[in-house]
Amino acid sequence: MKVFILAGEPSGDKLGGALMAGLNGLETVEFAGVGGGAMQAQGLESLFDMNDLSVMGLLEVLPRIPKLLRRIKQTVAAADAFAPDVLITIDSPDFCLRVAEKLKVLHPDLKVVHYVAPSVWAWRPERAEKMARHVDHVLALLPFEPPYMTAAGMSCDFVGHPIVAEPQPSPQETAVFASDLGLNVQAPIVCLLPGSRKGELSRMGPIHAEVTRRIADQVQDVQFILPAAGAVVTQAEKMVRGWDVRPVILDPRGLTVAQSEHRKRMVFGMSTAALATSGTVALELAAAECPMVVGYKANYLTTRMVKKLAQIDTANLINIVTQTREIPEFLFDECRADKIAPALLALLKNDAVEQAQKLVCAQTMQALGLGGADPGVRAARSVLAFLGRD
Repeated sequence: MKVFILAGEPSGDKLGGALMAGLNGLETVEFAGVGGGAMQAQGLESLFDMNDLSVMGLLEVLPRIPKLLRRIKQTVAAADAFAPDVLITIDSPDFCLRVAEKLKVLHPDLKVVHYVAPSVWAWRPERAEKMARHVDHVLALLPFEPPYMTAAGMSCDFVGHPIVAEPQPSPQETAVFASDLGLNVQAPIVCLLPGSRKGELSRMGPIHAEVTRRIADQVQDVQFILPAAGAVVTQAEKMVRGWDVRPVILDPRGLTVAQSEHRKRMVFGMSTAALATSGTVALELAAAECPMVVGYKANYLTTRMVKKLAQIDTANLINIVTQTREIPEFLFDECRADKIAPALLALLKNDAVEQAQKLVCAQTMQALGLGGADPGVRAARSVLAFLGRD
């Protein structure tokens, strides 16, 4: 079987690597396309460096448009020459779906599978109908997504979220790591997650600084740790120098991605609670059963756009999956230290609040596929079933 597969960012490469491993275990497959290290480890020779496609934000994208258009043209030509049995696109719709559209013009009968359903339940529901013009089958990460896709005219399977396949460190390993960092697991530990991008740190840093000061005033022996993303670790170090209460900075420099991720999971495991910037990190915290408070502050234009287009009243996937509002959120104008600190204090001082959060975290992991087949294998089986090769 010949599979042309595309990913445009690290999260997609990770999904692609697991899917390719699943396919390799079930079929004899020849791969071509674009991907990163995880996909290359499964036999893909990438057409070009996947990082050419990893661009965030309108201002960053604009000067890269000519190169992106060349990469789309190059990818379409390569797929046309490869003559695949199926095209699999993974997230990154601005790149992947443009390639799918052009290939469908050349080969109307080409089977196209897209991995990661667009979050039409949150905003811009018209994206599903638009995607259905070029996509036949969708692999969904969330259990409630298939009906949205089938309503738009595509078949869809829930294949599980990759978070459930992430290995969690043992309590013993976590305790040793905490000791190495100079932290006492018998006292409260608060994990600070102000974001992984420079703009997020600039906006969230002052809020985290004030929250830590308020918490330290009211919780004896509380400790703070900030696992910094590699791209912003220098900024994080400079940022905390002016704080009244300085956290331990977890520096990922010099480590592999796998080592850095494992250390971060140990931090989540040792933490009593976390203050997180809104995003997928909430699921990582849930996997470690670490209670959390979520805050997010965006620039003016993003704030106005999200408020106008949002279809739901929560951005947290734990709240969405469990249909609760157990995870406190303070978004945009509500993202203030005087609102966040009391919610975080409740987690540190009220066992009932803490246990209620741990319960919905566990329920979320079960709903996302914990205890079932590996999501990569489930995704592979879904692809083969769709192609009639199961």
